[in-house]
Amino acid sequence: MVNAESGEPKREFVGFVRIAGHPDIQLRLMASSASEAWATVTEQYGEGHVISVWSEEDARRLR
Repeated sequence: MVNAESGEPKREFVGFVRIAGHPDIQLRLMASSASEAWATVTEQYGEGHVISVWSEEDARRLR
């Protein structure tokens, strides 16, 4: 899948949103980058919550 705006391929990101007083919300979304994934989640759930998103592909890479 390719992002038409940037031309970069989309990757799967996973994570969670923690909103005070509510159970964690599990995430799975497609984005071109971690910053795009973060922006998408922030747009949907708002700011001021604990948001954690990562690409399993990136997490497996040796540093």
